[in-house]
Amino acid sequence: MRNPYDVLGVPKGASEAEIKKAFRKLAKAYHPDSNKDPKAKERFAEANTAYEVVGDKEKRGQFDRGEIDAEGKPRATGFEGFGGGRGGGFDFEHMQRGRGPAGGMGEDIFSSLFGEAFRSAGAGPGAGRGPMRGEDVAAELAVTLEQIAADEKLRLTLPGGRGVDVMIPKGVIDGQTIRLRGLGGQAGPRSEPGDALLTIRVKSHERFKAEGADLRVTVDLPLEDAVLGGALRVPTLTGAVEMKIPAMTSSGRSFRLRGKGLPKKDGSRGDLIATTAILLPAGDDDALADYARRRREAKAGTA
Repeated sequence: MRNPYDVLGVPKGASEAEIKKAFRKLAKAYHPDSNKDPKAKERFAEANTAYEVVGDKEKRGQFDRGEIDAEGKPRATGFEGFGGGRGGGFDFEHMQRGRGPAGGMGEDIFSSLFGEAFRSAGAGPGAGRGPMRGEDVAAELAVTLEQIAADEKLRLTLPGGRGVDVMIPKGVIDGQTIRLRGLGGQAGPRSEPGDALLTIRVKSHERFKAEGADLRVTVDLPLEDAVLGGALRVPTLTGAVEMKIPAMTSSGRSFRLRGKGLPKKDGSRGDLIATTAILLPAGDDDALADYARRRREAKAGTA
């Protein structure tokens, strides 16, 4: 796996917004549903793995410090004298998978350090090789904005019929693929299972529009409240709230309600941006029509 920053095409000091923008661009270009190039699936998976690492604030810090590798796996420590660098570059997660000191783990370590000479010195045929790995499987999960806002756990049936419970990650975006380790296919009884690559599809909403962690909504503003000001009920994904509207508020004016958007990766929430649309009274309103007529005549008289 290449360096995640190189995969996404961003410098190490890139902002979270720049990293997200770069991932979205790659995901759109290489998603298997829209790109039939045989290599597109591989590029898409690589971009998603890179985003899982540097798109997460905590994991990004761990990677920058050398605590995890480009796939997000912990690096073993204590081998600096051999490997010449922090962590020695060993895949600690791989070494933990049921391979005790009396098994292949020690052999793999020394094979990595000293090469074929160790294996040919009596390790036996096939020693030092990792277990066979099953194929990755692909699946999609459609979620609503309400489910994202509520941090719901959803039941998903994977290809092959296996059911799993999936927590919707904070900060998830449409088209993002989540790697569920060990939930893919199996090549044989002693094989290591592949992973399940779960692509998130955010359903469109009849009222709200998501922009990252922020939400946008249009609210009807009665004419009398637009002129005189007042309290306006604004819908959110978790229930309506009351917002004060100043006098002489025009259509198209936006108000920001802090913390009423979607969850972010750091545990905070985005905002809800409510845009007003003045609502005229239903039916005829003689008084309003007379007022409008007088206003028009007054403007004409001063022209």
